[in-house]
Amino acid sequence: MQLTDLKGIGKTRLEALHAAGICSLRDLLYTFPVRYRDLSSPTTVRQAQPGESVCLLLSRRGEAKLSRHGKLSRVTCTFADETGQISACWFNQPWMREHLNAGTRFMLYGRMEACGAGKRMTNPSLEKELGVVPVYRAIPGVPQRLHQAAVRQALEAAEQACPETLPERLLERFGLWPCARALRAAHELASLQEAAQAQRRFAFEDMLLYQAAVRLMRDGRGPGPCLATPVGAAEAFWEAMPFAPTGAQRRTLGEIARDLATPHAMARMVQGDVGSGKTAVAMGAMLLCAEAGWQAALMAPTELLARQHYEGMRPFFEAQGYSCGLLVGGMPAARRREALESIASGAWRVVVGTHALISRDVVYHRLGLCVTDEQHRFGVAQRTALLNKGGDGTHAPHLLVMSATPIPRSLALVLYGDLDLSVIDEMPPGRLPVNTRIVSESKREAMYGFLRDQLAAGRQAYIVCPLVEEDDEGDGEDGLKAVKTHAQELACGPLRDFRVGLTYGGQPSREKTAALADFAAGRTQVLVATTVIEVGVNVPNATVMIVEDADRYGLAQLHQLRGRVGRGSGQSWCFLMARPNDRLRALAATNDGFEVARADLEQRGPGELLGARQHGAAASLAVGNSQLLYEAARCAEELWTLSEWALERDAVAGQARLRLQQLEERVSIS
Repeated sequence: MQLTDLKGIGKTRLEALHAAGICSLRDLLYTFPVRYRDLSSPTTVRQAQPGESVCLLLSRRGEAKLSRHGKLSRVTCTFADETGQISACWFNQPWMREHLNAGTRFMLYGRMEACGAGKRMTNPSLEKELGVVPVYRAIPGVPQRLHQAAVRQALEAAEQACPETLPERLLERFGLWPCARALRAAHELASLQEAAQAQRRFAFEDMLLYQAAVRLMRDGRGPGPCLATPVGAAEAFWEAMPFAPTGAQRRTLGEIARDLATPHAMARMVQGDVGSGKTAVAMGAMLLCAEAGWQAALMAPTELLARQHYEGMRPFFEAQGYSCGLLVGGMPAARRREALESIASGAWRVVVGTHALISRDVVYHRLGLCVTDEQHRFGVAQRTALLNKGGDGTHAPHLLVMSATPIPRSLALVLYGDLDLSVIDEMPPGRLPVNTRIVSESKREAMYGFLRDQLAAGRQAYIVCPLVEEDDEGDGEDGLKAVKTHAQELACGPLRDFRVGLTYGGQPSREKTAALADFAAGRTQVLVATTVIEVGVNVPNATVMIVEDADRYGLAQLHQLRGRVGRGSGQSWCFLMARPNDRLRALAATNDGFEVARADLEQRGPGELLGARQHGAAASLAVGNSQLLYEAARCAEELWTLSEWALERDAVAGQARLRLQQLEERVSIS
């Protein structure tokens, strides 16, 4: 069975799945629900509290009405049960009027909101039966119900599409469910307890195979070029910078310089909070490489971030006598040919770019140092692909990865066992902490008033939403804010006097780049976005960050988003739209990213830290617990050190090699 054999998957939807990284039945089945809707116990209107996601059995009161305001459509209807009534509205879903007028009894699921003295729901889903329903990440062009139906069909071929990857002996030792059983429980669960068992199995598998891949990389690491530089070269770099470095920056660059001067290939991660000065340290390392006669390459996750790095670095390197070039996707053919020639000839001693740096047609002259920025956006496969471009046939390039996601040291040592660790644990002086506030729905209008005052004073703002858009069957996720609809609402409503921009995942690359560039240049005052702005946007004039449905994000991700503001000399604010809870209070209480990571680990487990972005897994469950993580790490240690586990080690290593191969094929650009 293939994806095209699934009912409802035609050419257009197949292309949408491919764009989301789902290219096979295995990919589909390993794209796990991001969460579950528990519809087994409906509540009443009276019991439902604002801010809660609830399931209600309701009767329609009156006809559903459709209204239009320019490009914005709105369907409204009133519902009631024996305890009270609510209003409900659906934006840009005009077909809902027919759905609602076709019956009198409905089951609505969504986020309850206060509306004056009453209650309302925005974009609730219409459910058909009680039970536990999986909710998948939104894929533009693939409605939630179609995704659910496709998975149910694929489960019939699960054993053939997804053969067991873990040896039976390991399953027994750690009490893990077999793959086929766990897959069915993850997607067609009878209870949330079953989901937890499935999550445990796949989280363990994901982490074990990652640990195995790390060990394979470490075992295969060859000798590196000896990039010895004159004594005091690192200090001379800091003297050339327009600011005084922190002690942590000096220490970290000194550790890197010692690594570069040895005949062993460096593999080091520099971990630091947002704004701690990791980029300056990377520049110092690249200068040392250039002075030793080798090339250095820096790979960033977005074109905008790559261009920002290039524009900031080029004047410095040229002042030191070294040429600096840029390679990104979508360059005109003639410019790309010139760039490739400059890289291959060594004319460019420093190269900055995106994934284009690992394209098949890129040949380096003498690549001695590879730097990856925003490590949590790259995985093992990308790191490997870049390293394979380097060296001179006898030496492997040195590797430096920059992590903007603070991780407790103990966890970092488990996650990145192939990397030495440097921590920049000081912040540059003079930067004001971001003022973080938790804002309930009842205070929204007051917050908009504050925002308008900031914009009128010449400042800029980000507004982040969890969804791109409600899908075409009215299956919006619990009334969560969708970026396209919300941008329209703001532009026509509370922010109509200001210029509002829009960017999101899946947006055409040219449009996304233009939206980010317009905001960076000040041509738009407000940027409504999904988490695509988590990295790659540096706008010192932006002083306000509003995160809608903030309780849907992990603390580490919220901290990353908060880091988009507070980059100038003035005071900045971050508003978290949600009902107050202990997790959000922990974020509001500190600007220390390491403290935030510690709280996130305690409250949610390492799931967010172990996601697919971290280690290149095709689809990792965004759940987990620290105990399971360390069990997987200990298991890998035993497999690689104890002879009694030789057969299991070979089996796990084979799976890790296969996964690395698959991932490298995906990130390689033809």
